[in-house]
Amino acid sequence: MTGTRWLITGGAGYVGAHVVRAVLASGREAVVVDDLSTGARDRVPAGVAFLDGSVTDASFLTGVLQAVRPDGVVHLAAKKSPTESVSDPLRYARENVGGVTALATAALAAGVERIVFSSSCSVYGTPDVELVREDAPLLPQSPYGDSKLYGERLLAAAARAHGTGLVSLRYFNVAGTAEPALADTGAHNLVPLALRALRSGTSPVVFGDDYPTPDGTCVRDYVHVEDLAEAHVRAAAALELDLSTATYNVGRGEGSSVLEVLDALRRASGRDVAHEVRERRPGDPARVVGSTERIEAELGWRARRDLDEMVSSAWRAAER
Repeated sequence: MTGTRWLITGGAGYVGAHVVRAVLASGREAVVVDDLSTGARDRVPAGVAFLDGSVTDASFLTGVLQAVRPDGVVHLAAKKSPTESVSDPLRYARENVGGVTALATAALAAGVERIVFSSSCSVYGTPDVELVREDAPLLPQSPYGDSKLYGERLLAAAARAHGTGLVSLRYFNVAGTAEPALADTGAHNLVPLALRALRSGTSPVVFGDDYPTPDGTCVRDYVHVEDLAEAHVRAAAALELDLSTATYNVGRGEGSSVLEVLDALRRASGRDVAHEVRERRPGDPARVVGSTERIEAELGWRARRDLDEMVSSAWRAAER
């Protein structure tokens, strides 16, 4: 349904900036809320309304929603490092749990009926299966994972209580970029960390090489940020047609180890990528790879870009 308006919290961030562009490309209108704690104002396209404020402030959000009157909200704004959350769990409670609570409160007060929620594969913890499905046990191993699971459950309870619609998207590991200006500058993600190390002449750090995986390093399901952004548009479109509640994995359904990601960086850069091994980080499971059967069947979405495309797009952006 083109011509609808969606408010995107965290729309000046890495994922958010790509979601905003995908929403606009679909013929919908986008409005961005961001406190710019990690986002950048220049990531918001010209002509898109921008409101500077915190999603933990229910009064602020209520006022925004009542003024903007969006058809739905894509809620992305959150802190996102499992490792950081172990050392600072209260921050993750304030930002992530507080943000979801404020959003649910504001949406009810403003009569907003549709929410697409940015969740995470961290809700699964360390699943003992080759491919984790959405009905797998939910056993997060970090305060970050706990915060995302709480968000899913609170928003689902609110949807049941008030007859509204919710789609929770459980992201797997996001990488790549559509253009240099939108590149991931995060301090915790493997690809930008490895790129920074390579460009500075230091060695990328591998946290643990003694995991029960083929090469001893963590295995993750990597998804291109442009594919992920398109999944949000599919979720928004589904809610425009039906105020239901659904949860989907968003990944490629294929696992890549840390060393395989570094090999992709070698191919993209043409450089040697010698790495340094350090101790495991707390909160890092050995392997998490998602089944995408449900989102393919119900939303018609499937990732189209592979690991080499993710890493090469990130490398090109870093070189500019």
